[in-house]
Amino acid sequence: MGTGDQRGMAISIRGLTHRYGDRVAVDGVQLEVENGEIFGLLGPNGGGKTTLFRVVSTLFALQDGEVSVRGYDLRTGARDVRAVLGVVFQSPALDQKLRVEENLTHQGHLYGMWGRRLRARIDELLMQLRIEDRAQEIVENLSGGLQRRVEIAKALLHKPKVLLMDEPSTGLDPGARLDLWALLQSLRKENGMTILLTTHLMEEAERCDRIGIMHAARLVVTGNPGALRGEIGGEVLSIATPDPVSLAGRIHEQSVVLGRELRIEHPQAAELLLRLKSEFGDEIESATLSRPTLEDVFIRHTGRRLDGEDFL
Repeated sequence: MGTGDQRGMAISIRGLTHRYGDRVAVDGVQLEVENGEIFGLLGPNGGGKTTLFRVVSTLFALQDGEVSVRGYDLRTGARDVRAVLGVVFQSPALDQKLRVEENLTHQGHLYGMWGRRLRARIDELLMQLRIEDRAQEIVENLSGGLQRRVEIAKALLHKPKVLLMDEPSTGLDPGARLDLWALLQSLRKENGMTILLTTHLMEEAERCDRIGIMHAARLVVTGNPGALRGEIGGEVLSIATPDPVSLAGRIHEQSVVLGRELRIEHPQAAELLLRLKSEFGDEIESATLSRPTLEDVFIRHTGRRLDGEDFL
């Protein structure tokens, strides 16, 4: 069953495969998340990240492969796994007609918490999440950012070691997103918490210690966001042209065609652009130079944009 290892890997996934009928939603994923790490699964809707999240959270039964959380085996010790997990789903899981305190109280009862122990824990979390003055407010009257804080408080009631979050910034304005990330960093620093989240937002992925890019049911690459961007080198040249396939065949540079755009990674991109304008100026409608982003990393490894458009 496992022993609840306090060291090493918080989450270990080996050969995880999940199917919906004949469709493979997660295909042979291998992943390890270290204790105290903030790890982000980046990818478009339909890439497999939410299915992987639901399997690790025990919402879906494990079909093929091996998963362990803090040393507990998901297949034989799902109950032990749930005891060390806190889960925040993408869709709100709060009773909108109840007060904040009532939502937390009912959640505590699900974990066998009662009386003064539960009251003290609720007070502690309300203070930590800076919502102590909202305890008696009806949830539906709270802003999206405040509701997200209540969701997190629910997930933390039983003092989990690992926090899972599915698209945590959904519905939040930019200010609330910054507040959320300050909170996540605080949880990691003060409690040593491990956080695994899914996202389709590049700015959110940039804040993670490491990310894994999910595409077409597979985990195609993992690494530190800065290191992944650094692997591209130089700059990225994007050229809008009426016939990018034809132009790609004549410029003698490695390139990717995305819709009506030709994309080139090059260490001397500015000089390359001057040459291409001289040779093919009549075919170039516009051109941009940019530093590599995580979207460029996604394109390099998948041949398409993060938003799911422009297949090769």
